[in-house]
Amino acid sequence: MDTIRPVPRTLLRDRAYEAIRDAIVAGEIEPGALVRDADLAERLGLSRAPVREAFSRLVDEGLLESKPQSYTRVTPLVAADVRDAAAVVGALHELVTRVAVPRLAAAHITEMHAANDRFASAVRTGDVDAALRADDELHDVLVRVSGNRAAAATVARYTPLIRRLERRRFEQGGSCRSAGLHERLIEACAAGDTTEAVLVTAEIWRGLEGLAD
Repeated sequence: MDTIRPVPRTLLRDRAYEAIRDAIVAGEIEPGALVRDADLAERLGLSRAPVREAFSRLVDEGLLESKPQSYTRVTPLVAADVRDAAAVVGALHELVTRVAVPRLAAAHITEMHAANDRFASAVRTGDVDAALRADDELHDVLVRVSGNRAAAATVARYTPLIRRLERRRFEQGGSCRSAGLHERLIEACAAGDTTEAVLVTAEIWRGLEGLAD
């Protein structure tokens, strides 16, 4: 597993969480797979305590499920869960877009263009990790500029549920997000057209809800 590797001795709980979450999203730990704190602690070069804390957080976020004294395993891909997560995350992206557009500076638009260029290039070359990372970076500009920490935390919590299915779509040769739609979003942002930016954002996230079908 490329994602499961030793981590620095700082922020151990968070680093363990990020490494295990990323391995689940990447499919390195497959849906239904049993996970054991001792095994992952050894892979990560950690004690079992931060891994157990990471497990607890991942159970709360829906990536793991646990039966006390019995098992902890990766949750299956459930269409209804993905649709629900996409609906929530999409609504919050509409909210932050509405707030952020009037606050955007030229540097933010440049940052969004650069992220979309990376996204389009990664899609063309089939680099799933780079595509999803660039997609996050593009939309994160609006989340960050909005200053809504509650929205940012909720988006971070539920996006991994969507990413598991989105990765599978990319790996099958598709793209559930469009560089063209991103470009429309950026143009609306650059023009200060909040209404259009929100409409395009809604279109992007409706596509992700439909992915679950």
